[in-house]
Amino acid sequence: MIETAPVKLSFKQQQLQFRENAILDAVNRLLAQKGFDLMTMDEVAADVGIAKASLYKHFQSKEQLAAASMTRLLEHAIALAQGLPEPQAPIDKLKAVMRWAVTEHLKGTMPLLPSTRSSIQQALLGHPPYIERLGTLTEQLGDWIEQAQATRTLSASLPGEVILYTIYARSCDPVADFLKMGGAFSDQDIVDLVIHTAFEGLTGQT
Repeated sequence: MIETAPVKLSFKQQQLQFRENAILDAVNRLLAQKGFDLMTMDEVAADVGIAKASLYKHFQSKEQLAAASMTRLLEHAIALAQGLPEPQAPIDKLKAVMRWAVTEHLKGTMPLLPSTRSSIQQALLGHPPYIERLGTLTEQLGDWIEQAQATRTLSASLPGEVILYTIYARSCDPVADFLKMGGAFSDQDIVDLVIHTAFEGLTGQT
């Protein structure tokens, strides 16, 4: 099999990519802080330090911005999942994905999870790259859930989608925020506690 060398970007293309990444970083922060409905294009431009007209050269609407941000987030999650060691137990792989998500949440860079009633939901459903990445990640997590249930490291009595949505929901769990505000625990402690309660529960069993 012949491997092709990666295409080297021109200086101008590198600049455009760098700016787009900076824009999406700002969108991630604002979506985490304010949510889609309260975020404005003016705020994004101000956060990046560019003119609003320059922002529109990259993304023509708030919906495009949010869809691109959520798509990139899924790409990061997929890269993490695919980079986990093959021999690692499925439940440990699920915990690793949750650990990443909760850590990003505590850093203020994890956008709020779109709910079924969110105004961003329609924009995401109309963005094919987002749907494709979401399907890829869901399929991977679903495979690990099935494997973990087969070995009884996850409850076989729970529907797989209940476990899947619970894992997704931890990416914007307000419990982490309240624990951080309390100041009694480090971020690492909070991540460990959220993972423990998600997988081992509250019954005292380990």
